[in-house]
Amino acid sequence: MDYKETLLKPVKIGNLTSPNRFFIQPMECTDADPEGNPSELTYKRYEDYFKGQAGLIDLEAITITGESRSRLNQLEIMPKNANALGRFVKRMKECNPNALFIFQLTHSGELSNPKFSRRVTVKPMYGFGGEQLSEEEVDRYIDQFVLAAQIAHDAGANGIDMKFCHGYLGSQILRPYNDRKWKYGGSWENRSRFAYDLYERIQKAVNDKNFLIGSKITMWEGFPGGIGSASAESGVMDLTEPLDLLKGLEERGAQYFIETLGNPSVTISLTESDKNHTYLAYLHTFFANEMKKAVKPETVIIGSHFSIFRDGKNNGLLAIEPEKTSLFNYGAQCIKEGAMDMIGLGRQAFADPYLPLKLMQGKEDDIKYCTVCLNCLELMIQQKTIGCCVYNKYYTDVLVQTRKELGKVKQDHT
Repeated sequence: MDYKETLLKPVKIGNLTSPNRFFIQPMECTDADPEGNPSELTYKRYEDYFKGQAGLIDLEAITITGESRSRLNQLEIMPKNANALGRFVKRMKECNPNALFIFQLTHSGELSNPKFSRRVTVKPMYGFGGEQLSEEEVDRYIDQFVLAAQIAHDAGANGIDMKFCHGYLGSQILRPYNDRKWKYGGSWENRSRFAYDLYERIQKAVNDKNFLIGSKITMWEGFPGGIGSASAESGVMDLTEPLDLLKGLEERGAQYFIETLGNPSVTISLTESDKNHTYLAYLHTFFANEMKKAVKPETVIIGSHFSIFRDGKNNGLLAIEPEKTSLFNYGAQCIKEGAMDMIGLGRQAFADPYLPLKLMQGKEDDIKYCTVCLNCLELMIQQKTIGCCVYNKYYTDVLVQTRKELGKVKQDHT
């Protein structure tokens, strides 16, 4: 039970303090209203997260533009959404004033769905394509990101998470595959310019020492030319650029980073919990530790891919006693060893948003553990509202109805 003390210990992030080591991952749920504002479904999900007492909560993948987006009913952050987001933050803080609340800002780039938005790209990639972006368009996106950060601040958010992961625009610009000769491509100096300029401009525009800024970063995309590759065509892993990115962003004010791997549209098993390859979860510990070694001691590193560990009954993590591979025990071990400072909960938060509270109350036996069925992923692929289909009847019914209408999804990537 010594994990309880570790996981419930506060941690300082910048000038703020998270009351414990639990982080709610930004999980896209495509349940915004037609204007891109939080709907009643969005309110319910996040009220549960806040009442569940997680220390740091990340509002999912909010797009800075309605022109290019990956989800039909995706949350948006533009001037038209400012009042609604302000009301949303107010309600969440009423549920739990101690939790820290950040907004993940994004642009979908080549992952934008051409059925209802404009797919754009920095360099066409096989299987994706899209209209090639000009330098002027990227400059305009930077303006929109800065405005979105100001809206988040004015709405009462504690900070932002600039999304540099999972194949979205920020990571598309950073990857070695972007060897196009332009302002934001080719050399590492050019490819990192987007991220660095963005951080500098946000810090200047918001100008609040208590406003957190950080990023969820893919350390290795797992395919040739992806982030963490040695060159535009190489499949050899090389962490020189991702680690340099951490240091550069830290110099520009980053107080935290969220570790992740893969690209759900290409190398999904590196990103998502997969009960057939549970041991891939250990890779995330390695990469979080590499991140931790590269940054200052006070910069917070948040680990990912913990849903698979469950209560130790994880069906595949061999050669070690089950109780040692539980989410609580392994997460606390990672923190005590200095590999990370917090643990991220994604699909497990779908299954039981009250997990932190139940740990506080000594009710671990009441926790609903993620079964890693990935039915929530199926709902995402089908552009339906997303939640736990095992423990929440509403989403079970959505899944059943979706399969009646569209059949069972055949692809295994987003």
